Formats: sequence, structure tokens, C-alpha cells
Amino acid sequence: MSIKAYVTIILILLSTIFIVQNLEIVEVHFFLWQLNISRAVLVILLLLIGFLIGWLLHGYFQHYKSRQE
Repeated sequence: MSIKAYVTIILILLSTIFIVQNLEIVEVHFFLWQLNISRAVLVILLLLIGFLIGWLLHGYFQHYKSRQE
């Protein structure tokens, strides 16, 4: 097997362990909303939101930089 396959298997294993250890339901308050959600789902959701914001900002700054040149 290739190194990429080993890394993929290890990441899947670590993700599974993380999810199993963080199944507790937590209460999230945001402005007027109240949400009960699994801690693992909350962390993954926040990571995805952070990734999306970073990706959008990177695209914006690349566009802004190319317009100045």
C-alpha cells in the first residue's frame, strides 16, 4: 500500500476515536437560538466554518492582489 493509503486509514481511525469519545450532547446558545448538539459534530462544524472563511478570505485577497498589479 502507498503512504497516502496509510495516512488515510490513520486519519479515519483518529476521526472515529474522536467522534466516539465526544458523543456527549452540549447546549449551544447563539444570540436568540439554543441548540443541543453532539460535541463532536459541533467541533467538526466549527472546523468546516473556519476552513470556509479562510478559503473565502484567501480568494478575496488573491483577487485584490491581482487587481493591484
